[in-house]
Amino acid sequence: MKLQAAIDRVSLEEAKKIAYELDGIVDIIELGTSIIKDYGLETLKAQNIKLENSELLLDLKTNDEGKYEFEKGFETSADILTVMGGSAIDTIEQTYAVSQAANKDILIDLIETNDDKIDKMSNCKNAIFGLHHSKDSAESFDAVASVAQFAQKHPNIQRIAVAGGIDKEQAKKIAQQGIATTIIVGGKIAGASDPVKAAKEFMEVIR
Repeated sequence: MKLQAAIDRVSLEEAKKIAYELDGIVDIIELGTSIIKDYGLETLKAQNIKLENSELLLDLKTNDEGKYEFEKGFETSADILTVMGGSAIDTIEQTYAVSQAANKDILIDLIETNDDKIDKMSNCKNAIFGLHHSKDSAESFDAVASVAQFAQKHPNIQRIAVAGGIDKEQAKKIAQQGIATTIIVGGKIAGASDPVKAAKEFMEVIR
């Protein structure tokens, strides 16, 4: 199981600082959508953020112009880019093809994506499918139950990531469940007073 730490709503300098501190402690370091929108891909390309031991994910949340956005995204040092599950199937297939050609990874963000739409993504066998509870949603989120239900409905999907206010207790249960391949944690790591300490604590409970 992998741990992904999401960094959002901070300056680029602060994001880089946290990313380098967490390099090698967590498996994947995400620069969130707010950072992509605040600074843009050209700035991130120029910054050339090179991680030694962790993968870098840029949360593009591509909705359209998939081929263009993913080609531009992979001109940076990103290992993984994201596309929205609610976008057109053609967009998802284009971004998947770009990822495969570049020998990189893609995460399909399934926020508000129904099961029929997910079934249409059967060609994206190597993609990571991200169960994502909206930050704006007033509904409660049971990550453990959501992962179990998803796996039952979509048994052929092998790479499952889950995000949505996950704490250490939930992370431990998800790890024990043995279904999800990646747990995504945001503020409880990147927003902690000591992100390194928080990340190590999460790694302990999932390993």
